[in-house]
Amino acid sequence: MRIGELSRRTGVSERSLRYYETQGLLTAERTPGGHREYADSAVDRVARIQELYTAGLCSSKIAQLLPCMRDADGGPAATASARLITDLAVERERINRQIHDLLRSRDVLDEVIIAASGRPRSSVNQSKDQR
Repeated sequence: MRIGELSRRTGVSERSLRYYETQGLLTAERTPGGHREYADSAVDRVARIQELYTAGLCSSKIAQLLPCMRDADGGPAATASARLITDLAVERERINRQIHDLLRSRDVLDEVIIAASGRPRSSVNQSKDQR
């Protein structure tokens, strides 16, 4: 498939797809006219890349990680190096700290809402329980 179709099927811009290719995250064959041609499995690969970006990983980490993961096509997965596993554990801890900080910020905001609204604490806690 051409880059435009891959973009439509994945919801990822053509510019981003070209970037993925320059970073070694995605590969394409070239037609005699120089156009990119992607395999059908590229849809799954782009989805995986997007998931990893959403998880907070940078392109260099994703490039290290992708060969260790299986795509829907069952492509080979190499064993992750000890260094990569350590780096990923550090990334996970960074995400955990962000989650903790966000939860703490939400609690502070709840206190401000209580103070500003004059509502009893129990009504805010009920709202929290419904989330």
